[in-house]
Amino acid sequence: MKISLAFSDSGGAGSPVVLIHGFPFDRRSWDAQVAALRGKHRVICPDLRGHGASPVAPPPARMDEMAGDVASLLDRLGIEAAAICGLSMGGYVALAFVRLFPKRVRALVLADTRAGADSPEGRKARHDMVALVRAEGARAIADRLLPKLLSPSAPPAARELVRRMIESTPVEGIVGALLGMAERPDSTDLLAKIACPTLVICGTEDVITPLAESRELVAKIPGATLVTIPGVGHVSNLEAPAAFDSALVDFLARA
Repeated sequence: MKISLAFSDSGGAGSPVVLIHGFPFDRRSWDAQVAALRGKHRVICPDLRGHGASPVAPPPARMDEMAGDVASLLDRLGIEAAAICGLSMGGYVALAFVRLFPKRVRALVLADTRAGADSPEGRKARHDMVALVRAEGARAIADRLLPKLLSPSAPPAARELVRRMIESTPVEGIVGALLGMAERPDSTDLLAKIACPTLVICGTEDVITPLAESRELVAKIPGATLVTIPGVGHVSNLEAPAAFDSALVDFLARA
């Protein structure tokens, strides 16, 4: 099913950058990065299908479909190639985009994500969350995820924004993403074929995609660079925006 994504566009004259949010967030998660990049780059922030202001499609929301949505958005905007940055689920979408549209990726940023498919235990956990959100709504998902998404020392404003984004995500959008992530393919074999400049960012206290996952990405992607952000959790761009922005701006200036 084709989806026309809601998005923001900074309209800058610089090289385009696409920021792909995690689960179950929306483009608001990138506000600090848009402010840091505006003026140097044209910054595009889509709401993935079923999230934010974008329409909900029948589940599952497969990673390839979401990557195709982003490609269609770039077509609408007349953008042939861009730097692609994805965090968490957005990283899964970014890897699908690289596989499907390698010539459209000028540079790649993978933040707090992994290449591997879900384990059987991971798939079961996602299906358990599907049952939870259908029974109790998005608030129950926020209660379940927040302790894992951010470190205990995360700023209250980051914690409040994460909760607002989760609770505003439609139930069927959450279900679609969960089922899509549960069935996503393993992207490990893709890593050696990535030919563009690549940056990997990870919070050292990330318990969802631990630092070992980021080190594996860097070991297998030719020429990739790793930046760690001490003391922060899975949503590193919200928990430590200054450090995240510094790494992103510096990388894009050299890519």
